[in-house]
Amino acid sequence: MTVQKVSRISILPFGLVNAHIVSTSSGCILVDTGLPGSEGKIGKALSALGLTFKDIKLIIVTHAHVDHAGGAALMRELSGAPILAHAGDAKYFRREAAMTFCTTGWFGRLFIKTNLMLEPYVGFEPDILLNGNDALDLKPYGVEGIVRHTPGHTAGSISILLASNEALVGDLIASGILLGGLIMTNKAKRPPFEDDALTVAAELRGMVGTGMTKFFMGHGGPLDASEVARHADRLAAGAMSDKNILDVSANACSCPRISNDGLRLDHRQANYGCASAEGN
Repeated sequence: MTVQKVSRISILPFGLVNAHIVSTSSGCILVDTGLPGSEGKIGKALSALGLTFKDIKLIIVTHAHVDHAGGAALMRELSGAPILAHAGDAKYFRREAAMTFCTTGWFGRLFIKTNLMLEPYVGFEPDILLNGNDALDLKPYGVEGIVRHTPGHTAGSISILLASNEALVGDLIASGILLGGLIMTNKAKRPPFEDDALTVAAELRGMVGTGMTKFFMGHGGPLDASEVARHADRLAAGAMSDKNILDVSANACSCPRISNDGLRLDHRQANYGCASAEGN
């Protein structure tokens, strides 16, 4: 097996916002690109590994939120590497449609008011667009593993499953406090926003079931499989409880819908995750 290493890039301090590099002897892939203006921090992390932008073979964007996709267009320009993403979030990468943010608790409701999630970024067309349940083998890019669709946080969220039994899951899960990171980073929590808690739980359980033992994420982490499994079980139980007590017609949450120019619109999006209480 090729020796490969997962390295965290601190886009914001203390694990608040992370990107990651998966490096091998033949180069690396970049997983997420941070907020706009993060290229200096990514370049510094590459340099610490003896790499440059030109050593990036592939840029994987796990979903369309600004703290993950914000630097993608510039990173492609600097590295020449293709961008891989999923069609479920394509209209947001292209800046063609407004995003929705279903909050998971009080912090999410407060955080959306800071406007950080509304920060504009340069739109882009992914070079490689996964559709449906597509999976892509990463061997052509020097990494032993696959990238596949893992919806729930957003419709187009994707994860990387490495042959070393390590998974990079974007925002399917977080750890720590508030946004994530800071302290208690060995304790799983929901991210501030989540489209569908039941789907997230199913995806996390599935990855644990396939033998993933270590999980890297966009906020906080990493976590071991037992903690991820515990979180998935509690998430599923909470979501099912909400589903059972709500009338079918009321299975919707109030989600701020944010247009590309920052205009906030009223929106209702059906899913149980928004209705469930923050329970971690």
